[in-house]
Amino acid sequence: MLVPAALVLGFLQLCTATPLQKRWDDLAEKHSWVEIPKGWELVAPAPADHKFELRIGLKQDKFEDLIATLMETSDPYHERYGQHLTKEEVETLVAPHPDSVDAVESWLSFHGIDSSDIAHRAGGGDWITLHVSVAQAERMLGTNYNVYRHPKSGQQVVRTLGYSLPRELHSHVNVVAPTTYFGTIRSMRATSFLQPDIKPVEMKVAEADLSIAATVPSSCATTITPACLRALYNTSAYVPQATTVNKLGVAGYLDEFANRADLQTFFNRFRTDAAGSSFTTVQVNGGGDDQTDPGTEANLDIQYTTGISFPTPNIYYSTGGSPPFTPDSQTTTNTNEPYLDWLNFILAQSTIPQVVSTSYGDDEQTVPFDYATSVCNLFAQLGARGTTAFFSSGDDGVGAGDCLTNDGTKQKIFQPNFPASCPFVTTVGGTTRVNPEVAVSFSGGGFSRYFAQPSYQTTAVNTFVTGLGTKFSGLFNKTGRAYPDVAAQGNGFQVVIGGRVSSVGGTSASSPTVAGVFSLLNDFRLANGKTSLGFVNPLLYSTASTGFNDITSGSNPGCGTTGFTAGKGWDPVTGLGTPDFLKLQKLV
Repeated sequence: MLVPAALVLGFLQLCTATPLQKRWDDLAEKHSWVEIPKGWELVAPAPADHKFELRIGLKQDKFEDLIATLMETSDPYHERYGQHLTKEEVETLVAPHPDSVDAVESWLSFHGIDSSDIAHRAGGGDWITLHVSVAQAERMLGTNYNVYRHPKSGQQVVRTLGYSLPRELHSHVNVVAPTTYFGTIRSMRATSFLQPDIKPVEMKVAEADLSIAATVPSSCATTITPACLRALYNTSAYVPQATTVNKLGVAGYLDEFANRADLQTFFNRFRTDAAGSSFTTVQVNGGGDDQTDPGTEANLDIQYTTGISFPTPNIYYSTGGSPPFTPDSQTTTNTNEPYLDWLNFILAQSTIPQVVSTSYGDDEQTVPFDYATSVCNLFAQLGARGTTAFFSSGDDGVGAGDCLTNDGTKQKIFQPNFPASCPFVTTVGGTTRVNPEVAVSFSGGGFSRYFAQPSYQTTAVNTFVTGLGTKFSGLFNKTGRAYPDVAAQGNGFQVVIGGRVSSVGGTSASSPTVAGVFSLLNDFRLANGKTSLGFVNPLLYSTASTGFNDITSGSNPGCGTTGFTAGKGWDPVTGLGTPDFLKLQKLV
Protein backbone atom coordinates (compact mmCIF):
# COMPACT_ATOMS: atom_id res chain seq x y z
CA MET A 1 0.00 0.00 0.00
CA LEU A 2 1.31 3.45 -0.91
CA VAL A 3 1.27 6.11 1.79
CA PRO A 4 0.73 9.65 0.40
CA ALA A 5 4.00 11.67 0.43
CA ALA A 6 2.32 14.60 2.20
CA LEU A 7 1.32 12.31 5.08
CA VAL A 8 4.88 11.00 5.44
CA LEU A 9 6.21 14.56 5.44
CA GLY A 10 3.67 15.62 8.04
CA PHE A 11 4.54 12.64 10.25
CA LEU A 12 8.27 13.44 10.02
CA GLN A 13 7.62 17.08 10.90
CA LEU A 14 5.57 15.98 13.90
CA CYS A 15 8.38 13.68 15.05
CA THR A 16 11.00 16.39 14.78
CA ALA A 17 8.84 19.29 16.00
CA THR A 18 7.44 17.74 19.15
CA PRO A 19 10.71 17.44 21.17
CA LEU A 20 11.64 20.97 20.06
CA GLN A 21 8.23 22.27 21.02
CA LYS A 22 8.52 20.55 24.39
CA ARG A 23 12.06 21.85 24.85
CA TRP A 24 11.03 25.50 24.52
CA ASP A 25 7.56 25.27 26.03
CA ASP A 26 8.72 23.70 29.30
CA LEU A 27 8.85 26.98 31.24
CA ALA A 28 10.04 27.63 34.79
CA GLU A 29 9.73 30.93 36.65
CA LYS A 30 12.77 33.23 36.67
CA HIS A 31 11.41 36.06 38.84
CA SER A 32 8.08 37.41 40.04
CA TRP A 33 6.58 39.92 42.48
CA VAL A 34 3.69 39.08 44.81
CA GLU A 35 2.12 42.49 44.16
CA ILE A 36 2.59 45.60 42.05
CA PRO A 37 5.74 47.37 43.30
CA LYS A 38 5.13 50.25 45.70
CA GLY A 39 4.59 53.59 44.01
CA TRP A 40 3.25 52.06 40.78
CA GLU A 41 -0.28 51.43 39.53
CA LEU A 42 -1.71 49.28 36.73
CA VAL A 43 -3.03 51.21 33.72
CA ALA A 44 -3.94 48.59 31.10
CA PRO A 45 -2.61 45.57 29.23
CA ALA A 46 0.25 46.52 26.91
CA PRO A 47 -0.76 46.67 23.22
CA ALA A 48 0.30 43.44 21.48
CA ASP A 49 1.97 45.30 18.60
CA HIS A 50 3.98 47.70 20.81
CA LYS A 51 7.66 47.21 19.87
CA PHE A 52 10.48 47.58 22.37
CA GLU A 53 14.10 46.58 22.99
CA LEU A 54 14.53 43.36 24.97
CA ARG A 55 17.92 42.63 26.50
CA ILE A 56 19.13 39.12 27.27
CA GLY A 57 22.09 38.73 29.60
CA LEU A 58 23.82 35.40 28.93
CA LYS A 59 25.80 33.48 31.57
CA GLN A 60 29.45 34.49 31.35
CA ASP A 61 31.59 31.40 30.92
CA LYS A 62 34.72 32.51 32.79
CA PHE A 63 33.22 35.06 35.17
CA GLU A 64 34.80 33.39 38.22
CA ASP A 65 38.19 33.93 36.53
CA LEU A 66 37.33 37.61 36.04
CA ILE A 67 36.54 38.00 39.76
CA ALA A 68 39.68 36.09 40.77
CA THR A 69 41.74 38.39 38.53
CA LEU A 70 39.97 41.48 39.89
CA MET A 71 40.76 40.47 43.47
CA GLU A 72 44.43 39.80 42.65
CA THR A 73 44.93 43.07 40.75
CA SER A 74 43.18 44.99 43.57
CA ASP A 75 45.10 43.38 46.44
CA PRO A 76 48.08 45.58 47.42
CA TYR A 77 49.88 42.48 48.77
CA HIS A 78 49.55 40.53 45.50
CA GLU A 79 52.24 40.42 42.82
CA ARG A 80 49.62 41.25 40.16
CA TYR A 81 48.48 44.43 41.98
CA GLY A 82 47.62 47.22 39.54
CA GLN A 83 47.88 45.00 36.43
CA HIS A 84 44.45 45.93 35.05
CA LEU A 85 42.89 44.12 32.10
CA THR A 86 42.25 45.52 28.63
CA LYS A 87 38.79 45.73 27.09
CA GLU A 88 39.59 42.65 24.97
CA GLU A 89 40.84 40.63 27.96
CA VAL A 90 37.65 41.40 29.92
CA GLU A 91 35.47 40.51 26.93
CA THR A 92 37.22 37.13 26.62
CA LEU A 93 36.42 36.34 30.28
CA VAL A 94 32.75 37.42 30.09
CA ALA A 95 31.98 35.74 26.76
CA PRO A 96 29.25 33.09 27.06
CA HIS A 97 30.04 29.42 26.44
CA PRO A 98 29.30 28.35 22.83
CA ASP A 99 26.61 25.99 24.23
CA SER A 100 24.84 28.99 25.80
CA VAL A 101 24.96 30.91 22.52
CA ASP A 102 23.60 27.89 20.60
CA ALA A 103 20.78 27.31 23.11
CA VAL A 104 19.68 30.95 23.11
CA GLU A 105 19.85 31.22 19.31
CA SER A 106 17.84 28.02 18.92
CA TRP A 107 15.19 29.39 21.32
CA LEU A 108 15.04 32.70 19.44
CA SER A 109 14.77 30.86 16.13
CA PHE A 110 11.89 28.77 17.52
CA HIS A 111 10.08 32.05 18.23
CA GLY A 112 10.70 33.38 14.72
CA ILE A 113 13.44 35.82 15.70
CA ASP A 114 16.33 35.94 13.25
CA SER A 115 19.57 37.89 13.05
CA SER A 116 17.82 40.94 11.56
CA ASP A 117 15.90 41.33 14.85
CA ILE A 118 19.15 41.48 16.86
CA ALA A 119 19.92 45.18 17.30
CA HIS A 120 23.18 44.81 19.23
CA ARG A 121 25.59 42.31 20.74
CA ALA A 122 27.98 43.40 23.51
CA GLY A 123 31.69 43.05 22.72
CA GLY A 124 31.93 39.87 24.77
CA GLY A 125 28.64 38.56 23.34
CA ASP A 126 27.19 38.31 26.85
CA TRP A 127 24.37 40.81 26.18
CA ILE A 128 22.01 40.58 23.20
CA THR A 129 19.53 43.35 22.40
CA LEU A 130 16.47 42.37 20.33
CA HIS A 131 13.67 44.32 18.68
CA VAL A 132 10.45 42.52 19.64
CA SER A 133 6.73 43.17 19.94
CA VAL A 134 4.87 42.74 23.23
CA ALA A 135 3.13 39.69 21.73
CA GLN A 136 6.49 38.06 20.89
CA ALA A 137 7.96 38.80 24.31
CA GLU A 138 4.87 37.40 26.05
CA ARG A 139 5.16 34.12 24.13
CA MET A 140 8.89 33.84 24.77
CA LEU A 141 8.66 34.59 28.49
CA GLY A 142 5.30 32.98 29.30
CA THR A 143 3.95 36.23 30.73
CA ASN A 144 1.67 39.22 30.22
CA TYR A 145 3.07 42.72 29.85
CA ASN A 146 1.07 45.67 31.16
CA VAL A 147 1.38 49.42 31.15
CA TYR A 148 2.13 50.72 34.67
CA ARG A 149 2.17 54.32 35.86
CA HIS A 150 4.35 56.01 38.46
CA PRO A 151 2.01 58.78 39.73
CA LYS A 152 4.79 60.74 41.44
CA SER A 153 6.77 61.24 38.22
CA GLY A 154 3.92 60.68 35.73
CA GLN A 155 6.00 58.06 33.92
CA GLN A 156 4.39 55.07 32.22
CA VAL A 157 6.32 51.89 31.47
CA VAL A 158 5.72 48.47 29.97
CA ARG A 159 6.62 45.84 32.57
CA THR A 160 5.48 42.47 33.88
CA LEU A 161 4.97 41.11 37.41
CA GLY A 162 6.80 37.89 36.60
CA TYR A 163 8.50 36.02 33.79
CA SER A 164 9.65 32.51 32.97
CA LEU A 165 12.23 30.90 30.73
CA PRO A 166 12.45 27.37 29.32
CA ARG A 167 14.06 25.17 32.00
CA GLU A 168 16.95 24.45 29.67
CA LEU A 169 17.81 28.17 29.48
CA HIS A 170 18.06 28.77 33.24
CA SER A 171 21.68 27.59 33.17
CA HIS A 172 22.45 29.79 30.15
CA VAL A 173 20.66 33.10 30.84
CA ASN A 174 21.21 35.42 33.82
CA VAL A 175 18.48 37.98 33.20
CA VAL A 176 16.00 39.36 30.68
CA ALA A 177 15.07 43.05 30.76
CA PRO A 178 12.83 44.96 30.83
CA THR A 179 10.68 42.54 32.79
CA THR A 180 10.16 42.91 36.54
CA TYR A 181 12.47 45.81 37.47
CA PHE A 182 10.16 48.82 37.64
CA GLY A 183 12.90 51.32 38.51
CA THR A 184 13.30 53.75 35.65
CA ILE A 185 15.29 56.89 35.35
CA ARG A 186 12.44 59.14 36.39
CA SER A 187 11.35 57.01 39.35
CA MET A 188 14.90 56.57 40.67
CA ARG A 189 16.00 58.75 43.52
CA ALA A 190 18.74 61.28 43.01
CA THR A 191 20.56 61.43 46.33
CA SER A 192 20.57 65.23 46.61
CA PHE A 193 18.12 67.90 47.68
CA LEU A 194 17.94 71.68 47.88
CA GLN A 195 18.43 73.15 51.38
CA PRO A 196 16.64 76.53 51.42
CA ASP A 197 17.13 76.74 55.21
CA ILE A 198 20.92 77.01 54.74
CA LYS A 199 21.60 80.57 53.60
CA PRO A 200 23.86 80.51 50.52
CA VAL A 201 27.05 82.56 50.50
CA GLU A 202 26.99 85.99 48.82
CA MET A 203 27.87 86.20 45.13
CA LYS A 204 29.66 89.53 45.32
CA VAL A 205 33.29 88.69 46.01
CA ALA A 206 35.47 85.81 44.91
CA GLU A 207 36.41 83.52 47.76
CA ALA A 208 39.99 83.90 48.92
CA ASP A 209 42.14 81.28 47.23
CA LEU A 210 43.12 78.77 49.88
CA SER A 211 45.48 76.85 47.66
CA ILE A 212 48.45 77.59 49.92
CA ALA A 213 46.93 78.24 53.36
CA ALA A 214 45.04 75.00 53.89
CA THR A 215 43.27 75.98 57.09
CA VAL A 216 39.58 75.12 57.29
CA PRO A 217 37.48 78.32 57.41
CA SER A 218 34.90 78.40 60.24
CA SER A 219 32.17 79.04 57.63
CA CYS A 220 32.66 75.41 56.47
CA ALA A 221 30.64 74.29 59.50
CA THR A 222 27.47 75.41 57.66
CA THR A 223 28.32 76.07 54.00
CA ILE A 224 30.65 73.98 51.88
CA THR A 225 32.76 75.26 48.98
CA PRO A 226 35.70 73.75 47.07
CA ALA A 227 38.07 75.67 49.39
CA CYS A 228 36.46 73.93 52.40
CA LEU A 229 36.86 70.47 50.87
CA ARG A 230 40.40 71.08 49.62
CA ALA A 231 41.43 72.25 53.09
CA LEU A 232 39.51 69.54 54.97
CA TYR A 233 40.85 66.69 52.84
CA ASN A 234 44.35 68.12 52.28
CA THR A 235 44.36 68.48 48.49
CA SER A 236 45.00 72.26 48.38
CA ALA A 237 48.73 72.12 47.61
CA TYR A 238 48.62 69.29 45.07
CA VAL A 239 49.03 70.26 41.40
CA PRO A 240 47.92 67.54 38.92
CA GLN A 241 50.62 66.38 36.46
CA ALA A 242 49.07 63.52 34.46
CA THR A 243 46.23 65.46 32.84
CA THR A 244 46.86 63.94 29.40
CA VAL A 245 45.95 60.43 30.62
CA ASN A 246 43.92 60.87 33.81
CA LYS A 247 40.16 61.44 33.48
CA LEU A 248 37.19 61.72 35.85
CA GLY A 249 33.67 60.75 34.76
CA VAL A 250 30.23 61.66 36.14
CA ALA A 251 27.33 59.36 35.18
CA GLY A 252 24.25 61.54 34.71
CA TYR A 253 20.63 60.42 34.36
CA LEU A 254 17.13 61.81 34.82
CA ASP A 255 17.34 64.38 32.01
CA GLU A 256 19.75 66.33 34.21
CA PHE A 257 22.07 68.60 32.25
CA ALA A 258 25.35 70.05 33.51
CA ASN A 259 25.47 73.75 32.62
CA ARG A 260 28.67 75.33 31.29
CA ALA A 261 27.73 78.95 32.03
CA ASP A 262 26.91 78.01 35.63
CA LEU A 263 30.30 76.30 35.90
CA GLN A 264 32.07 79.53 34.89
CA THR A 265 30.06 81.50 37.47
CA PHE A 266 30.99 78.83 40.04
CA PHE A 267 34.70 79.00 39.14
CA ASN A 268 34.73 82.82 39.21
CA ARG A 269 33.22 82.67 42.68
CA PHE A 270 34.81 79.58 44.24
CA ARG A 271 37.87 78.43 42.22
CA THR A 272 39.26 81.40 40.29
CA ASP A 273 42.32 79.55 38.91
CA ALA A 274 39.97 77.18 37.03
CA ALA A 275 37.99 79.96 35.27
CA GLY A 276 37.84 79.37 31.53
CA SER A 277 38.20 75.60 31.82
CA SER A 278 35.21 73.30 31.25
CA PHE A 279 34.15 69.67 30.86
CA THR A 280 33.13 67.37 28.00
CA THR A 281 29.58 66.08 27.63
CA VAL A 282 29.14 62.61 26.14
CA GLN A 283 25.54 61.78 25.17
CA VAL A 284 24.50 58.14 25.74
CA ASN A 285 21.31 56.56 24.38
CA GLY A 286 19.70 59.82 23.30
CA GLY A 287 20.80 61.74 26.38
CA GLY A 288 20.37 65.51 26.03
CA ASP A 289 22.52 68.54 26.69
CA ASP A 290 20.00 71.36 27.07
CA GLN A 291 22.02 74.36 28.22
CA THR A 292 18.83 76.32 29.00
CA ASP A 293 17.80 73.74 31.63
CA PRO A 294 20.50 73.40 34.33
CA GLY A 295 20.07 70.40 36.64
CA THR A 296 20.66 70.61 40.40
CA GLU A 297 22.19 67.13 40.55
CA ALA A 298 24.23 67.53 37.37
CA ASN A 299 25.60 70.95 38.40
CA LEU A 300 26.41 69.73 41.91
CA ASP A 301 28.33 66.75 40.51
CA ILE A 302 30.33 68.54 37.83
CA GLN A 303 31.02 71.71 39.88
CA TYR A 304 32.55 69.68 42.70
CA THR A 305 34.43 67.05 40.66
CA THR A 306 36.05 69.85 38.62
CA GLY A 307 36.35 72.09 41.70
CA ILE A 308 38.57 69.51 43.40
CA SER A 309 40.33 67.81 40.46
CA PHE A 310 41.12 70.83 38.21
CA PRO A 311 42.85 70.74 35.71
CA THR A 312 42.05 67.00 35.32
CA PRO A 313 39.70 66.51 32.31
CA ASN A 314 36.12 65.76 33.43
CA ILE A 315 33.45 64.00 31.34
CA TYR A 316 29.71 64.29 32.03
CA TYR A 317 27.79 61.32 30.63
CA SER A 318 24.23 62.39 29.84
CA THR A 319 22.33 59.10 29.66
CA GLY A 320 18.93 59.22 27.97
CA GLY A 321 15.84 58.40 29.95
CA SER A 322 13.11 55.95 29.11
CA PRO A 323 10.96 57.61 26.46
CA PRO A 324 7.34 58.16 27.45
CA PHE A 325 5.18 55.15 26.58
CA THR A 326 3.05 55.95 23.55
CA PRO A 327 0.58 53.13 22.89
CA ASP A 328 0.10 53.89 19.19
CA SER A 329 3.77 54.30 18.34
CA GLN A 330 5.33 51.87 15.90
CA THR A 331 8.81 53.01 16.91
CA THR A 332 10.86 50.49 18.87
CA THR A 333 11.38 52.12 22.25
CA ASN A 334 14.15 51.52 24.71
CA THR A 335 12.40 51.43 28.08
CA ASN A 336 15.34 49.80 29.74
CA GLU A 337 16.58 50.47 33.19
CA PRO A 338 19.13 53.19 33.83
CA TYR A 339 22.44 51.50 34.55
CA LEU A 340 22.33 48.97 31.73
CA ASP A 341 22.54 51.61 29.01
CA TRP A 342 25.42 53.48 30.59
CA LEU A 343 27.37 50.35 31.58
CA ASN A 344 26.97 48.71 28.18
CA PHE A 345 28.10 51.97 26.55
CA ILE A 346 31.12 52.59 28.78
CA LEU A 347 32.38 48.99 28.63
CA ALA A 348 32.30 49.19 24.82
CA GLN A 349 34.82 52.09 24.85
CA SER A 350 38.51 51.29 24.47
CA THR A 351 39.59 53.99 26.97
CA ILE A 352 37.47 54.92 29.97
CA PRO A 353 37.87 57.33 32.92
CA GLN A 354 39.88 55.99 35.85
CA VAL A 355 37.23 57.29 38.29
CA VAL A 356 33.44 57.56 37.84
CA SER A 357 30.91 59.02 40.29
CA THR A 358 27.17 58.24 40.33
CA SER A 359 24.55 59.73 42.62
CA TYR A 360 21.40 57.66 42.10
CA GLY A 361 19.90 54.63 43.79
CA ASP A 362 16.86 52.51 44.64
CA ASP A 363 15.81 50.36 47.59
CA GLU A 364 17.61 47.07 47.03
CA GLN A 365 14.41 45.04 47.50
CA THR A 366 12.74 46.86 44.57
CA VAL A 367 15.46 45.57 42.22
CA PRO A 368 14.98 41.92 41.15
CA PHE A 369 17.87 39.78 42.35
CA ASP A 370 18.77 38.54 38.85
CA TYR A 371 18.89 42.12 37.54
CA ALA A 372 20.87 43.45 40.54
CA THR A 373 23.43 40.65 40.19
CA SER A 374 23.88 41.26 36.46
CA VAL A 375 24.37 45.01 36.96
CA CYS A 376 26.74 44.48 39.92
CA ASN A 377 28.82 42.12 37.75
CA LEU A 378 29.09 44.84 35.09
CA PHE A 379 30.65 47.10 37.75
CA ALA A 380 33.16 44.29 38.41
CA GLN A 381 34.13 44.53 34.73
CA LEU A 382 34.72 48.27 35.17
CA GLY A 383 36.95 47.55 38.16
CA ALA A 384 38.91 44.91 36.25
CA ARG A 385 39.71 47.57 33.64
CA GLY A 386 41.16 49.89 36.28
CA THR A 387 38.20 52.17 37.02
CA THR A 388 36.95 53.09 40.49
CA ALA A 389 33.13 53.37 40.61
CA PHE A 390 31.92 55.64 43.44
CA PHE A 391 28.25 55.61 44.48
CA SER A 392 26.42 57.76 46.99
CA SER A 393 25.05 55.67 49.87
CA GLY A 394 21.55 57.22 49.85
CA ASP A 395 19.79 59.85 51.95
CA ASP A 396 17.46 57.74 54.11
CA GLY A 397 19.71 56.48 56.89
CA VAL A 398 18.90 52.80 57.48
CA GLY A 399 15.71 53.09 55.41
CA ALA A 400 12.86 55.37 54.33
CA GLY A 401 9.14 55.12 54.94
CA ASP A 402 7.58 52.11 56.62
CA CYS A 403 10.52 49.80 55.70
CA LEU A 404 8.18 46.86 55.10
CA THR A 405 9.33 43.95 52.94
CA ASN A 406 7.70 43.51 49.53
CA ASP A 407 7.65 39.69 49.54
CA GLY A 408 4.14 39.47 50.98
CA THR A 409 5.28 39.02 54.60
CA LYS A 410 5.40 42.81 55.24
CA GLN A 411 8.19 42.49 57.82
CA LYS A 412 9.74 45.71 59.07
CA ILE A 413 13.49 45.61 58.40
CA PHE A 414 16.26 48.04 57.49
CA GLN A 415 16.25 48.73 53.74
CA PRO A 416 19.65 48.71 52.00
CA ASN A 417 20.21 50.70 48.79
CA PHE A 418 21.33 49.45 45.38
CA PRO A 419 23.82 49.87 43.67
CA ALA A 420 25.35 51.08 46.97
CA SER A 421 25.14 47.46 48.21
CA CYS A 422 27.11 46.02 45.26
CA PRO A 423 30.49 44.74 46.53
CA PHE A 424 32.28 45.98 43.37
CA VAL A 425 31.50 49.68 43.87
CA THR A 426 32.91 52.07 46.48
CA THR A 427 30.05 53.58 48.45
CA VAL A 428 30.23 57.04 50.00
CA GLY A 429 28.31 58.16 53.11
CA GLY A 430 27.89 61.71 54.41
CA THR A 431 29.30 63.94 57.16
CA THR A 432 28.69 67.49 58.35
CA ARG A 433 30.37 70.15 60.55
CA VAL A 434 34.12 70.58 61.03
CA ASN A 435 36.57 70.24 63.94
CA PRO A 436 35.42 67.49 64.24
CA GLU A 437 33.35 66.17 61.35
CA VAL A 438 30.33 64.13 62.47
CA ALA A 439 28.01 61.76 60.61
CA VAL A 440 25.13 63.52 58.86
CA SER A 441 21.79 62.07 59.99
CA PHE A 442 20.61 61.10 56.49
CA SER A 443 23.77 59.13 55.59
CA GLY A 444 22.62 55.86 54.00
CA GLY A 445 24.22 52.76 55.48
CA GLY A 446 23.57 49.13 56.20
CA PHE A 447 23.96 45.54 55.05
CA SER A 448 22.90 43.98 51.76
CA ARG A 449 20.33 41.21 51.69
CA TYR A 450 21.45 40.19 48.18
CA PHE A 451 25.25 40.22 48.29
CA ALA A 452 27.43 38.30 50.73
CA GLN A 453 30.04 40.15 52.75
CA PRO A 454 33.25 40.24 50.70
CA SER A 455 36.39 39.00 52.43
CA TYR A 456 38.13 42.38 52.05
CA GLN A 457 35.86 43.92 54.71
CA THR A 458 35.05 41.08 57.12
CA THR A 459 37.58 42.01 59.82
CA ALA A 460 36.47 45.65 59.96
CA VAL A 461 32.75 44.81 59.84
CA ASN A 462 32.98 41.99 62.39
CA THR A 463 34.47 44.41 64.92
CA PHE A 464 31.45 46.69 64.49
CA VAL A 465 28.86 43.87 64.57
CA THR A 466 30.43 42.32 67.68
CA GLY A 467 30.33 45.70 69.44
CA LEU A 468 26.66 46.12 68.50
CA GLY A 469 25.66 42.95 70.35
CA THR A 470 21.95 42.11 70.05
CA LYS A 471 20.84 45.67 69.18
CA PHE A 472 18.68 45.70 66.01
CA SER A 473 18.86 41.88 65.90
CA GLY A 474 16.81 40.60 62.95
CA LEU A 475 16.54 44.04 61.35
CA PHE A 476 19.67 43.66 59.23
CA ASN A 477 21.70 40.92 57.57
CA LYS A 478 24.97 40.85 59.52
CA THR A 479 26.63 38.59 56.92
CA GLY A 480 25.76 40.89 54.00
CA ARG A 481 27.96 43.33 52.07
CA ALA A 482 28.24 46.29 54.45
CA TYR A 483 28.36 49.93 53.37
CA PRO A 484 29.33 52.76 53.12
CA ASP A 485 33.05 52.24 52.60
CA VAL A 486 34.08 55.88 53.12
CA ALA A 487 32.42 59.28 53.64
CA ALA A 488 32.73 63.00 52.93
CA GLN A 489 30.84 66.22 53.63
CA GLY A 490 27.21 66.09 52.49
CA ASN A 491 25.52 69.26 53.79
CA GLY A 492 25.24 72.87 52.62
CA PHE A 493 27.16 72.57 49.32
CA GLN A 494 27.20 75.88 47.45
CA VAL A 495 26.03 75.15 43.90
CA VAL A 496 25.36 77.62 41.08
CA ILE A 497 22.03 76.80 39.40
CA GLY A 498 20.72 79.16 36.73
CA GLY A 499 23.24 81.83 37.71
CA ARG A 500 22.33 81.84 41.42
CA VAL A 501 24.01 80.13 44.37
CA SER A 502 21.87 77.59 46.23
CA SER A 503 22.64 75.28 49.16
CA VAL A 504 22.37 71.58 48.25
CA GLY A 505 22.75 68.53 50.50
CA GLY A 506 22.84 64.76 50.17
CA THR A 507 25.32 61.95 49.76
CA SER A 508 25.19 63.04 46.10
CA ALA A 509 27.56 65.76 47.23
CA SER A 510 29.77 63.27 49.10
CA SER A 511 30.36 60.91 46.15
CA PRO A 512 31.77 63.49 43.68
CA THR A 513 33.91 64.90 46.51
CA VAL A 514 35.60 61.56 47.19
CA ALA A 515 35.80 60.91 43.43
CA GLY A 516 37.72 64.20 43.08
CA VAL A 517 40.17 63.25 45.83
CA PHE A 518 40.79 59.79 44.35
CA SER A 519 41.21 61.26 40.89
CA LEU A 520 44.10 63.29 42.33
CA LEU A 521 45.55 60.10 43.87
CA ASN A 522 45.37 58.47 40.42
CA ASP A 523 47.11 61.51 38.97
CA PHE A 524 49.92 61.07 41.49
CA ARG A 525 50.30 57.38 40.61
CA LEU A 526 50.10 57.91 36.84
CA ALA A 527 52.63 60.77 37.01
CA ASN A 528 54.99 58.33 38.75
CA GLY A 529 54.66 55.67 36.06
CA LYS A 530 52.16 53.50 37.96
CA THR A 531 48.69 52.35 36.93
CA SER A 532 45.38 53.74 38.19
CA LEU A 533 44.04 52.49 41.53
CA GLY A 534 41.08 50.69 39.93
CA PHE A 535 38.80 48.77 42.30
CA VAL A 536 39.98 50.32 45.59
CA ASN A 537 37.97 48.48 48.26
CA PRO A 538 40.57 45.78 49.10
CA LEU A 539 43.19 48.57 49.40
CA LEU A 540 40.94 50.77 51.58
CA TYR A 541 40.28 48.03 54.13
CA SER A 542 43.97 47.00 54.32
CA THR A 543 47.06 49.15 53.74
CA ALA A 544 45.16 52.42 53.15
CA SER A 545 42.80 52.20 56.15
CA THR A 546 44.94 54.67 58.12
CA GLY A 547 44.53 57.29 55.37
CA PHE A 548 41.09 58.34 56.63
CA ASN A 549 39.77 60.63 59.36
CA ASP A 550 37.74 58.34 61.60
CA ILE A 551 34.27 59.75 62.29
CA THR A 552 33.21 58.75 65.81
CA SER A 553 29.89 60.50 66.42
CA GLY A 554 26.50 60.86 64.75
CA SER A 555 23.93 58.30 63.60
CA ASN A 556 21.62 57.49 60.65
CA PRO A 557 18.04 57.06 61.92
CA GLY A 558 15.35 55.44 59.78
CA CYS A 559 12.62 52.79 59.85
CA GLY A 560 11.34 54.30 63.12
CA THR A 561 14.66 53.54 64.88
CA THR A 562 17.71 55.55 65.93
CA GLY A 563 19.74 53.77 63.24
CA PHE A 564 23.39 52.84 63.51
CA THR A 565 25.88 55.03 65.40
CA ALA A 566 29.28 56.12 64.13
CA GLY A 567 32.18 55.01 66.33
CA LYS A 568 35.84 54.05 66.33
CA GLY A 569 36.82 52.16 63.19
CA TRP A 570 34.46 51.17 60.37
CA ASP A 571 30.73 51.76 60.88
CA PRO A 572 27.63 51.59 58.61
CA VAL A 573 27.17 55.39 58.80
CA THR A 574 30.50 56.81 57.62
CA GLY A 575 32.50 53.69 56.69
CA LEU A 576 36.24 54.06 57.32
CA GLY A 577 35.87 57.86 57.51
CA THR A 578 36.75 60.84 55.31
CA PRO A 579 39.85 60.90 53.07
CA ASP A 580 43.12 62.59 53.99
CA PHE A 581 44.88 63.10 50.65
CA LEU A 582 48.36 63.60 52.08
CA LYS A 583 48.17 60.42 54.17
CA LEU A 584 46.67 58.43 51.27
CA GLN A 585 49.30 59.79 48.87
CA LYS A 586 52.00 58.09 50.99
CA LEU A 587 49.96 54.87 51.23
CA VAL A 588 49.10 54.40 47.54
